Amino acid sequence: MRRLGRSGVRVSPLGFGGAAIGNLYRAVSDEQAHAAVTAAWEQGIRYFDTAPHYGLGLSERRLGAALRAHDRSAYTVSTKVGRRLEPFDGAGDDLAHGFAVPATHRRVWDFSADGVRRSLEASLARLGLDRVDVVYLHDPDDHLDQALREGYPALEKLRSEGVVGAIGAGMNRSAPLTRFVRDTDVDVVLCAGRYTLLDTSALADLLPAAAARGTSVVIGGAFNSGLLADPGPTATYDYARAPARLLDRALRMRAIAHAHGITLRAAALAFCAAHPAVASVLVGTRSAAEVRDCARQFATPVPAAFWAELRASGLLPEKAP
Repeated sequence: MRRLGRSGVRVSPLGFGGAAIGNLYRAVSDEQAHAAVTAAWEQGIRYFDTAPHYGLGLSERRLGAALRAHDRSAYTVSTKVGRRLEPFDGAGDDLAHGFAVPATHRRVWDFSADGVRRSLEASLARLGLDRVDVVYLHDPDDHLDQALREGYPALEKLRSEGVVGAIGAGMNRSAPLTRFVRDTDVDVVLCAGRYTLLDTSALADLLPAAAARGTSVVIGGAFNSGLLADPGPTATYDYARAPARLLDRALRMRAIAHAHGITLRAAALAFCAAHPAVASVLVGTRSAAEVRDCARQFATPVPAAFWAELRASGLLPEKAP
């Protein structure tokens, strides 16, 4: 277990990302979701991340139910604030936001101090827990001023009161996360998709800033939403059809990985975990089989010769650890 920044909160190096059990893009049953969380526990994963946004609260409800059988002191849970859920009488589904669930609620952007507290209270009720360990400001890209002016101080107050153990921000852009690292006292930031084998942009700003400040980084989107898990003509990159140039790069990387006796998935996870500022890598899995595969890939040693060949082929920056 690794400590987040200067907090007392610890996370496992491999974490469970809860979007998929919130029916991201397609439905999974309660039983499948429960089996995925159980498999994660059996594989030694002790860090579980979720958010109200994931399936309009479905991910939080399923995660809380699956973890209820375990000692609360034995695992770490993070959730997010910034999108409050309000009851909604409309018909239809939530697929416009990416989740195969009925549209029973609507999301309201709210990074106010009151909104932060109300969102956290609702998350605790859905999780069935009396506390969460980490709270992130969720995707405040277009609300950065309010998030810094009101949302962050609210989280800082919750931390000082002992309500939460660690605070941070989660986004899929490295520049605003770097601002949080430099201008606030966050313990951790969650960076999705910007530090992968295909996108090392966080290496230019976020990761060195975090290392200098002693702020931990959690990496999400290690597979860039699918391309690095299984590159092919229908693979997705950042939740859209993968561009041809990136598909070509991924296929070249896969061929080199296979030549060195490993999978591209193992290399993708190992790359994210290698930076000294990174405390944990989240994997979004929707089944027990996917969890076991990710744990197996994460535990696979990646030979130094593989990294050397990637660099020699121009597929990996020289400065990337």
